Amino acid sequence: QVHLVESGGGLAQPGGSLRLSCAASGSIASASAMGWYRQAPGKQRELVATISSGGTTRYADSVKGRFTISRDNAKNTVTVTLQMDSLKPEDTAVYYCIRYSGPYPLFGDYDYWGQGTQVTVSS
Repeated sequence: QVHLVESGGGLAQPGGSLRLSCAASGSIASASAMGWYRQAPGKQRELVATISSGGTTRYADSVKGRFTISRDNAKNTVTVTLQMDSLKPEDTAVYYCIRYSGPYPLFGDYDYWGQGTQVTVSS
């Protein structure tokens, strides 16, 4: 069983920053790729960023250069952080941490996700 617990959402002004964290525990958490999805009202779900078990990162074009994903591995736990800078109102969404079933973030191959954390960017 894998548990994903997100934290760090909230309200930020345009141009501001927020940091999201996801604590993943359970079976082979440190050997799995991780990522963040976001879902905004009336919009399609968007894969924001991923990080492989070895630390290779990928970003959606909409956040490239502004968001940074990182991970801190332990034996059976991993903490994944999404540092969000230069926030824009269009970044407003519920952000979900996801765990992939393998070490690489293959398309659609995630098997666990967190409860979601709200990010609102507004002046």
